Amino acid sequence: MCAAPAQIRFGTDGWRAVIGDDFTYANLRRVADAAGRVFAADDPGGLVIVGHDTRFEAGSFARAAAEVLASHGLRVKLTDRYLPTPALCWSVAHDEEAVGGVMLTASHNPAPYLGFKLRMADGGASPVEFTDRVEAQLALEPPEADAAAAAKVETVDLVDPYLEALKRMVDGEVIAAAGLRVAVDPLYGAGQTYLAETLRSFGVEVTELHGERNPGFGGLHPEPIPPHIDEVRAYVRDRGLDAAFITDGDADRIGASDRLGNFVNPHRIIALVARHLIEDRGMSGRIVKTLSTSVLVDRLGAHLGSEVTTTPVGFKWIYGEMVKGDVLLGGEESGGIGIPSHVRERDGLLMALLLAEMMGHRKMGLGELVDDLLAVTGPMEYNRIDLKLQPAVRDAFVAAMPALAPADIAGFAVREIIRADGIKFLLPDDAWLLLRTSGTEPLVRIYAEASNSSVVDDLLAAGRALVTGS
Repeated sequence: MCAAPAQIRFGTDGWRAVIGDDFTYANLRRVADAAGRVFAADDPGGLVIVGHDTRFEAGSFARAAAEVLASHGLRVKLTDRYLPTPALCWSVAHDEEAVGGVMLTASHNPAPYLGFKLRMADGGASPVEFTDRVEAQLALEPPEADAAAAAKVETVDLVDPYLEALKRMVDGEVIAAAGLRVAVDPLYGAGQTYLAETLRSFGVEVTELHGERNPGFGGLHPEPIPPHIDEVRAYVRDRGLDAAFITDGDADRIGASDRLGNFVNPHRIIALVARHLIEDRGMSGRIVKTLSTSVLVDRLGAHLGSEVTTTPVGFKWIYGEMVKGDVLLGGEESGGIGIPSHVRERDGLLMALLLAEMMGHRKMGLGELVDDLLAVTGPMEYNRIDLKLQPAVRDAFVAAMPALAPADIAGFAVREIIRADGIKFLLPDDAWLLLRTSGTEPLVRIYAEASNSSVVDDLLAAGRALVTGS
């Protein structure tokens, strides 16, 4: 008896599964076939661009997907090497003939995972309406293999044009004059070599850690947050470097460290880059953030006179605001930050370059920039824990969530409850607690922010109790 086909669903950003388990060539071809049907229905004979990251067999999976897409009469360009997701997105957005893109990556997920991301003609994440159509096509039988499809796939360089575009986005002379010494840690992901070499082209002295091909990521989890970045933080501190810039598995997210090894989290990076663009560059527009992102952004927006728009978690919602227009910058708690004047997508490499430019422009270290920011906004501390739960416990929490309405949490009165994505409790003095299930992993995430770390710890403990019922 044949096994039933795996259930394939698009989460916060694409379909992801464990390689060799549900992520197989057969299932990949099912997804590529479904996507090909939709792309071809909208734009017969259109061009689709396909890329991949550094994960196990990602290049081979990408070629298989490209050939399936070509079997639908689509023209297909396939990257000639690994590349960051923002490079794929930029390539789609700047090719007038492209109707969309496909990226083989699992982003920040652990090494056993691979994923399939869809991108629209402007390089942005696919909206729910599009992925719903793709999911609907999965129920149909795939066509017979087209032996001629491979000949229709053109292998091209997508990396060098993107890197040249990155260099044009910043003032190289300002960066060069700063005389920076930094560490770059791509966590074995698709940012390896590319960010380091771009910084070096501006005269920055760069040491790269975890910059060689290692599909197992050397046991590291490729997410640019502690504890996964503790090694590079210690490296910067011990060697007296100016900063560290860290990217995730597909280099669309960023984390950073100052010269003392202090983690500069994405909330602060969003605020720093927004401040730099508005105050130093004279740019304007809305700042878009997700529900799980710091109130620092709201406070800075009020200080700068910039409107701040809040969306559910997931960059696809930020993308939706970018499509509406008048967006300067959009960012999320997980480190994905994008500038639509570059591409309507996150770009960890560009954010690193902009931080280096801000350091050069203001002649301040990264830690000093953070201190100066907090002098304007007031202090706020943040943390997150991810709970891997037994399915029964997770399901019980999901079922109970609509009725959760505590009067207080950790001794703090609940002032308002937001149910736009999970459940968020607003507390006095801008503190908050958010509980939500992950859209990309079998987890429940607990987020908290308050004016000091001890309160954050109390809120996280209270959140854990609400999730587990104990």
